[in-house]
Amino acid sequence: MNATGALGRYGEGLAARLLTAAGMRVLARNWRCGRTGEIDIVAMDADTLVVCEVKTRRAGGFQHPMAAITPVKADRLRRLAACWIERSSGPPPGGVRIDLVGVVLPGRGSPEVEHVRGVA
Repeated sequence: MNATGALGRYGEGLAARLLTAAGMRVLARNWRCGRTGEIDIVAMDADTLVVCEVKTRRAGGFQHPMAAITPVKADRLRRLAACWIERSSGPPPGGVRIDLVGVVLPGRGSPEVEHVRGVA
């Protein structure tokens, strides 16, 4: 695994712990649907299916992780959610929500982890 992949996996681990601590149940990580793409984390928040995009960045000159959900990315996440529902037991009673967890790794100190619900 390259450094970028390792950074992403580290951020996804932090995000999964954050979501679990918030009372969500993680159903899958890095779930793929053919050529459509990958969902970083699939979770349940009570009766709502949560498709969670995780963006991890080192502090510095890169785009902030919270700016990562573009209209194109949101459409892809919606298609992936539909694929998950099609392959599972159908739509959940609470619907589907797309969340974003942004992780910023400073040069020193603890990572900054931010969870935003319903970004798309």
